[in-house]
Amino acid sequence: MKALFNQKNRAPLAFAVMGLLLLAVGMGQSWPFALAILNLCIISAIMSLGVNIQWGYAGLLNLGVMGFTALGGLAAVLVSEAPVLEAWAVGGQGMAVSFVLVVITIILAILVYRNMAPSWQRRVSLAVLFIGAYFVINHFYSPAVYAIERVNPATYGFLGGMGMPIIFSWVLGGIMAAGVAWVIGKITLGLRSDYLAIATLGISEIIIAVLKNEDWLARGVKNVAGLDRPVPFELELQTTPWFVDMVQSLFGGRLAALVDSQQADALHQLVIQSSSIFVKLCYTGLFSVVLVVVLLLSMKALNSPWGRMMRAIRDNEEAANAMGKNVVRQHLQVFVLGSAVVGIAGAMLVTLDGQFTPTSYQPLRFTFLVWLMVIIGGSGNNLGAVFGGFFIWFMWIEAEPLSIAFMDLITAGMDQTSDLRKHLLKSAPHLRLFIMGLVLLLTMRFMPKGIIPEETRLHSV
Repeated sequence: MKALFNQKNRAPLAFAVMGLLLLAVGMGQSWPFALAILNLCIISAIMSLGVNIQWGYAGLLNLGVMGFTALGGLAAVLVSEAPVLEAWAVGGQGMAVSFVLVVITIILAILVYRNMAPSWQRRVSLAVLFIGAYFVINHFYSPAVYAIERVNPATYGFLGGMGMPIIFSWVLGGIMAAGVAWVIGKITLGLRSDYLAIATLGISEIIIAVLKNEDWLARGVKNVAGLDRPVPFELELQTTPWFVDMVQSLFGGRLAALVDSQQADALHQLVIQSSSIFVKLCYTGLFSVVLVVVLLLSMKALNSPWGRMMRAIRDNEEAANAMGKNVVRQHLQVFVLGSAVVGIAGAMLVTLDGQFTPTSYQPLRFTFLVWLMVIIGGSGNNLGAVFGGFFIWFMWIEAEPLSIAFMDLITAGMDQTSDLRKHLLKSAPHLRLFIMGLVLLLTMRFMPKGIIPEETRLHSV
């Protein structure tokens, strides 16, 4: 029995159990629901891989996961939404001037910082530069924002995007997240791990606050709905002859057993159900391709000399420094790479939802879930991160109905009008957090390195 659960067999067993759980949901609840969970599990696995690159490879404690996820979501809007020409006409020039001035300010700040010796004169010069730039930029920025947000605010009130297929946003989401991660990394990666965690969490809150309040960028809390899809719409499939014929041939035996008057209604219902399954399977195929590519690249990187160097830096940073390795530069690389993967997952999530909702990005709540995925799956092991993404998201979704069923069971013998019974049933959904905490405690007690732990290797820098 002990040999069955050794390091080599853990991954196949874990994914086999995960597959059985998804099959159980499909047969016990519904196949569209099971596929919906599967798609979210795949996105969660990609996000978990991104955090695992940072923590598992280099020991970087990044609590700003939701900020990078939100940037990926913003990319989906900027790519797929059509440009609002009226908004560009009234405010585009002001925004363009503001952007150019921001770039000039950054360049001047870099020149001042590099060409002046550390002193009070340098600090004063930078302060004067930033204060002056603020007022100059705001002279163009504020009128442009006011004009853009007044353009039919019930429907638009923002600049729109590029009007391209949304699938391109997956690339842009990774690039945007990587760019912001580079800026954040240059500022924070010299900090100790606990300070780094606080800094990244704070920056994540800032990013989300900007997305909520800057309506000109992505409508803020008004949300952007009805985004483009890389797969067909269900209603279109239901009226497409080839799809109706396919469903009719697949369920021909069941339809043949019905009389003519019932066949049309039965076929209609089967087409509706099948269209939902077909669309979700299309998403599954697209998301699976991305997951496999990211996983293979992550495994290749981990097993390369670069990956061995990162693990050596993680295990003994002082020894790596003594051997001439630029630890801060390597940390910046891995921070940018991990954030890019998280940004890709954020763009995929908005693609699946079809809408961008800044208020749904809750850093404390969902960052905790992503870290659970990495820790329970097995930090430092890419397959462990993938399994953690699948398992934790599955538990997060199924914990609520399981809690309600459990509370129904233990209160079955109580009086139907009992206040205690009503209170217990009303509180049942909150057991979800208890279940997630219990899963973490049990894993840490019996599998402290995760369900699929990192393989121990001898490596050198």
